[in-house]
Amino acid sequence: MAHEPKTLQQAIIYFSNPDNCVAYLVARRWPNGVVCPTCGSTEVSFVASRRVWQCKTRHPKCQFSVKVGTIFEDSPIGLDKWLAAMWMIANCKNGISSYEIGRNLKVTQKSAWFMLHRIRLALQDKNLGSKLGGHGKEVEADETFIGGKARNMHKDVKARRIAGQGQAAKDKIIVMGVLERGGKVRTQIIPDRQKETLQPLVRRHVELGSALFTDEMGGYKGLSEYEHEIIDHAVRYANGRVHTNGMENFWSLLKRGLGGTYISVEPFHLFRYLDEQAFRYNNRATKDNPRNDADRFDMAVSQVVGKRLTFAEVTGKVGETVSQILEPEAREARLRRFDFGPGRCGFFAAALR
Repeated sequence: MAHEPKTLQQAIIYFSNPDNCVAYLVARRWPNGVVCPTCGSTEVSFVASRRVWQCKTRHPKCQFSVKVGTIFEDSPIGLDKWLAAMWMIANCKNGISSYEIGRNLKVTQKSAWFMLHRIRLALQDKNLGSKLGGHGKEVEADETFIGGKARNMHKDVKARRIAGQGQAAKDKIIVMGVLERGGKVRTQIIPDRQKETLQPLVRRHVELGSALFTDEMGGYKGLSEYEHEIIDHAVRYANGRVHTNGMENFWSLLKRGLGGTYISVEPFHLFRYLDEQAFRYNNRATKDNPRNDADRFDMAVSQVVGKRLTFAEVTGKVGETVSQILEPEAREARLRRFDFGPGRCGFFAAALR
């Protein structure tokens, strides 16, 4: 195998060769030898003219490519374009729009949009079942509202779209985040900020006995099993180690991408954009772990196996997408749409058009 790429320029050149694309994926998917994804047999032979393998066991789908069983399955788009798109979304700090991917890779915007959503599926945290924190570790918990700014709307538009001051849960989507300092961040869409919603999520994602820092919001009161300390933002934003500035930093990065790059985000796709930003944040370079672009790309490629997203799912024609928002009230947001751009800011129900 040729020297693997370390920069985007090298990646474009390297993956322009289809054999390099296949070799790169095979080395990460089957490090101990190619295995038939249907029957698990290692008795396979490579058909070089078509870049597929033939399983010696007789069964349906005995011929397979490296795309089978991954986010790339059934895609007519070449791996050279797929891998270039993965490199960009894994490393562009504010994300990259489907229009830009479409122009750069010579695919339609619709295809680029579908590609990016499939890549976001691969970027999901594979360690979601584990807990953050632990004895002697510090964890921050916070929540934010995602949606257009009421102050940017025309009076008539604001009256139709916003009930209140644009801060109500029915006007925006609420996202909760938990961050282990020096470690990973987790995010989840929630229907409200009540104690009954927030505290079970904290207990699910944070080890008992961890040092927990939150703001003064009442929903966090009563977490006595943690070393819980509160920072009152009406007074100050930090008191020594007691602050939530790590989560505030993550929200800033997230909203910079939503408002500056993606402009318009459907509520029932929002969790995918959260996964994308969390992946980049969780694989950021630190003093203890100096990762680079190639490392993040390698991590993303290693997570493509066993995941599949069809166009029917990503467009909401089946229940997979909407089920990611758990509460019935939040499912109604499927009919709504966010607009973040200048002159188009707001939150509206499609039924009201």
